[in-house]
Amino acid sequence: MKAFVVLFFMLITVSMYAQFPALGRQNVGNRGGAQGTISNNKVADFVRPPIEDYKIISIKNDTVTVDTSLTIAKDYKFNYLRKDRYGLLPFANTGQTHNTLVYNFEKQSTLPNSVAQSRHFNYLEVEDIKYYHLPTPVTELYFRSAFEQGQQLDAFFTINTSPRLNFSVAYKGLRSLGKYQNALTSTGNFRLAGTYRTKNDRYRINAHWVAQDLLNQENGGLQQQAIEQFTSNDDQFNDRSTLLVNFEDAENILDGTRVYVNHHYKLLSKKDSIADYSLKIGHVFNSEDKFYEYRQDAANDIFGDAFQQTNFRDRTDNEETYNELYAVYNDKNLGTLKFQANATYYNYGYNSILIQDTDEDGIEERIPNRLQGTNVSIGGGYKNTIGKINIEGNAQVNVTGDFDGFNVFGKASYDIAPDKVFSASVLSNSSPAAYNHLLYQSNYINYNWHNAPNYDNVQTNTLAARLEANKWINIDASASTISNYTYFAIDPADTLVNSFQTNETINHLKITANREIKYGKFGLDATVTFQNVSGPEGILNTPDILTRGTLYFTDKLFKNALFLQTGFTVQYFTEYNLNSYDPVLAEFYVQNEQEIGGFPLIDFFVNMKVRQTRIFFKAEHLNSGFTGNNFFSAPGYPYRDFNVRFGIVWNFFL
Repeated sequence: MKAFVVLFFMLITVSMYAQFPALGRQNVGNRGGAQGTISNNKVADFVRPPIEDYKIISIKNDTVTVDTSLTIAKDYKFNYLRKDRYGLLPFANTGQTHNTLVYNFEKQSTLPNSVAQSRHFNYLEVEDIKYYHLPTPVTELYFRSAFEQGQQLDAFFTINTSPRLNFSVAYKGLRSLGKYQNALTSTGNFRLAGTYRTKNDRYRINAHWVAQDLLNQENGGLQQQAIEQFTSNDDQFNDRSTLLVNFEDAENILDGTRVYVNHHYKLLSKKDSIADYSLKIGHVFNSEDKFYEYRQDAANDIFGDAFQQTNFRDRTDNEETYNELYAVYNDKNLGTLKFQANATYYNYGYNSILIQDTDEDGIEERIPNRLQGTNVSIGGGYKNTIGKINIEGNAQVNVTGDFDGFNVFGKASYDIAPDKVFSASVLSNSSPAAYNHLLYQSNYINYNWHNAPNYDNVQTNTLAARLEANKWINIDASASTISNYTYFAIDPADTLVNSFQTNETINHLKITANREIKYGKFGLDATVTFQNVSGPEGILNTPDILTRGTLYFTDKLFKNALFLQTGFTVQYFTEYNLNSYDPVLAEFYVQNEQEIGGFPLIDFFVNMKVRQTRIFFKAEHLNSGFTGNNFFSAPGYPYRDFNVRFGIVWNFFL
């Protein structure tokens, strides 16, 4: 953190030298849209460039401008994840995991998912890192209060030292004690990114370095007696720290470091009245080294027998290095055609082989310590616009290596009107189960398995359609079939969590509709999702209905100096068998014993905007005191009580 602060102020110093005219000149002229004259060694009549010049660029080269407005969408994103959490149910403390209410089957990777997926909600992936092009430096400071002895902070700074070179640095940190025993969270996400292009624009490079550590204390949820005390609404248990938890000596951590480089060179480029085409070759390098660790002072009977009874650590290493070579031909009439070949080196596992006692047939069971090798894939993509129809697609297949797999994706969209777009897509994916389904080792005897030789690829086929029409209605619909679905669940033989794969086909249907209506100074934003699952019961559980509605009022006060936004947000989902949480795996598992849901979550908010500063006040779960303590994020893990929180997002344009 200290290093980040020092670097932050160094960058500010550099930015003021690099992006403001040198003192003493008589004519500033036009530099990045800023105009003015110098008088007595002072900058005069500085005109800030238009906001459209401040560009944010994604990994797919989609570009948006820096947005300092205050909308309902901004209110939804004002949280620890910095994104809309519709379809997710957070745990009691900021920085803990989220239970999934709405499922998406959109995976396009042909390799296994990483370990400890419940820790990845705040783990920044490659696509989460943005790149920038700016006429002047930009700083954004995010702060929000936490639960007991802590705070959240996300500090970001980016600068173009020249029109062709940009870099950014950011740190997101959190520490929150929480209301319950042994529920502290402490996380950090450091990002350093940059982009550069040559003067003739033939060579471009985007790169970033990210270091992340996400630590959570784990308590195993409330004891049965404490659950009864919680649901009784007895005032003497309003202090949640008095409720007994299953243990107070465990924590887990996900730690990762990534280096990413994407660069290309234009071999051919021509643009005139006769021809408009280009050919570029490029290379992508992505090396990520992460580990997940569960540690506990003493083994607990909840997870069964253990090899070591005190002071143990289960550590899982997950290293991947990805190299891709690609060629892209772009023609104004023919469209964009891409060919790629990539190789992924993976090294997942543990330090030693586990040899278990012989079974009833006298055969000694060995759990290997590594899944290691190199997978090579080839693929391509196409993109074009024909009239009002936009088409795109990509395909990839694994050609060598231990993991089979393929992915085929196609999408077409039609511009009905300037603000109305209809699109349809098809996805077919075959990929291995997640690493921790294929191989896992733990100090707890039950949490040791090697399923790689026995598990088939998970195969997913999805048809989806979307209508984007803000003045009408926004609708998302998808129908998916999943074969060889893998999941964690309680093993009936020993009532402990284990990995399973079903050979039956699961069908998942999802329809989401959204509409925002404005009338004068009032607005109503409503979203509803319907889900239906058919096939084997008790494997993929979802609520039938999930909905969120926000009724709000906006106005400008104090001679338009302050923009006010205030209102209520109500969320609700129908009762169903909500997944349980396993702290050893840091994964959710299927349970079919307890239905949870049917409770409304009502928030009241007052948000304000003064220039580029947005201020947020929120009374969360306003109704918890009079609708009963029947709210849980997972069995044994209560949802948040009523609390008042505040925060700020502040942009500086130097």
